[in-house]
Amino acid sequence: MAYVVHSFSITDEDMMVDEPSYAIHSRPPVKEIALAVSLLVVGILSIVVGILMAYNHVGGDATHGIFFAILGSLLFLPGFYYTRIAYYAYKGYKGFSFANIPTM
Repeated sequence: MAYVVHSFSITDEDMMVDEPSYAIHSRPPVKEIALAVSLLVVGILSIVVGILMAYNHVGGDATHGIFFAILGSLLFLPGFYYTRIAYYAYKGYKGFSFANIPTM
């Protein structure tokens, strides 16, 4: 049998639980969500225009189309990520909150 020291124990009376320093139901950061949605939309449009330029040679050559597609993907990724966080926080999914979106 193992030797157990009972001199230190944590009970409910020992824990002083106050309100957290951040609000659980915080207001949505409207400017940041608008930025995320605009990055998402501009990213999607840039990818589509880039693919059209690369394969159909509309408005430029294939090199410009590839550039637009790469630029669109760089804009799409953070836009999709933060828009998804905002949507899940709005819907109330566990583990998602508006506090996960960085503010300006």
